[in-house]
Amino acid sequence: MAGGLPRYFWVPNRTLDSEVRRAFGHFHQGRGPRLSWHHPGGSDLLRCGGFYTASDPNKEDIRSVESMLQAGHSDVVLVDTMDELPSLADVQLAHLRLRALCLPDSSVSEDKWLSALEGTRWLDYVRSCLRKASDISVLVTSRVRSVVLQERGDRDFNGLLSSLVQLLSAPEARTLLGFQSLVQREWVAAGHPFLTRLGVTGVSEKAPVFLLFLDCVWQLLQQFPAEFEFSEFFLLALHDSVRVPDTLTFLRDNPWERGKQSGQFNSYTQVYTPGYSHPPAGNSINSQLSVWDWDLRYSNEQILQFHNPGYDPEHCQDSWLPRQQPSFMVRGPPSSVWLFSRGALTALNQLCPWRDSPCLLTVSSRWLPRPAISSESLADQEWGLPSHWGACPLPAGLLLPGYLGPQIRLWRRCYLRGRPEVQRGLSAPTITGLQDELSRLQELIEKWTPRTSPEDRSQKRDPNPILSQSC
Repeated sequence: MAGGLPRYFWVPNRTLDSEVRRAFGHFHQGRGPRLSWHHPGGSDLLRCGGFYTASDPNKEDIRSVESMLQAGHSDVVLVDTMDELPSLADVQLAHLRLRALCLPDSSVSEDKWLSALEGTRWLDYVRSCLRKASDISVLVTSRVRSVVLQERGDRDFNGLLSSLVQLLSAPEARTLLGFQSLVQREWVAAGHPFLTRLGVTGVSEKAPVFLLFLDCVWQLLQQFPAEFEFSEFFLLALHDSVRVPDTLTFLRDNPWERGKQSGQFNSYTQVYTPGYSHPPAGNSINSQLSVWDWDLRYSNEQILQFHNPGYDPEHCQDSWLPRQQPSFMVRGPPSSVWLFSRGALTALNQLCPWRDSPCLLTVSSRWLPRPAISSESLADQEWGLPSHWGACPLPAGLLLPGYLGPQIRLWRRCYLRGRPEVQRGLSAPTITGLQDELSRLQELIEKWTPRTSPEDRSQKRDPNPILSQSC
């Protein structure tokens, strides 16, 4: 199909290979609609590239394109992924500014540091990604509507949003192995150009989109500490592993290049499965070593820190899983396609959202008003969705993060690691880390205790020496 596509992907049932090829030919670089995640309630999350402007599926192969996009659903929502999200150049510039600001020899004074941090726009971009992922999660889980993420290249922000939506909606994605499989599936196998985006190839299209995604995940860890099996230390290890030279996981731009380097295209590159990433016996090269082989680079004590001690696996016991399609879900008009862009849901009368106004109905419905305080109030808002979509409370396992003001924080342990005075005192789920925190606290107490002369101490003796000694 295409070198940047994974070897295996899901398409609608009873779809011929010839139909898949014809339909995929209408999308940029042949990246047609593919299933990313199926919600047990019946909705699907798909991703695809942008339509070729030179080809009009309304005049040719319309049935093939429709079957790919709708996958048997009466209502499908097309999401313009790049709408309200930064460009690749913006992400790169924000990351460069953030790195320069966090250097130990930064020339920014302390009284202007926070304003300089805001000026990098990095936290704004994290906020935008979380907000859009929350909107899509509500559509897929609460409204049980299939969503198609559409990005021109389908290799950057489609993977970011698809991964965040699954983290917000599916508890199994928040486990350690589930998250590794998620990254392998939505980033590595899906063809995210790690080499290009990290600047290893010297191409100008440098932008750390994957690092932006890890920052978003860290924000979720801070807001929902009991919902994730992995810890901040695991995210740090993954953050630092993007440049590990002895594996092909993050050092190629697509699955075809990884297969060419290793000499074979094995299915283990599609998802992460424990024990399947080791090279076969007699293979003298490490071309098949995976970045997930943590025991090759970390000690057992360090790997233990990857696990979150506050994680409760019984917290959301199947309450998030609707086993059958909800009774409130009423079918709408056949082949109903909607475009979600800039907080509004617009009905389409053709499958050509890149065209001008003739393709869009003049009346659009207001969708997902931004909450004044937190995303948790979304259930209390006026939705403004089509009437036949019904109403449903938010699922119990759905995470809706806050993204306003101080709810989005700087990942200090990651970006300020060059400043030991800032690193000390940060929480750590180990005995050694706890001892360091206690030592730091004792130093702060001694530093903040007002120094008094012997005369002052004699005048301010404790009136209850017995109680003082007992304490």
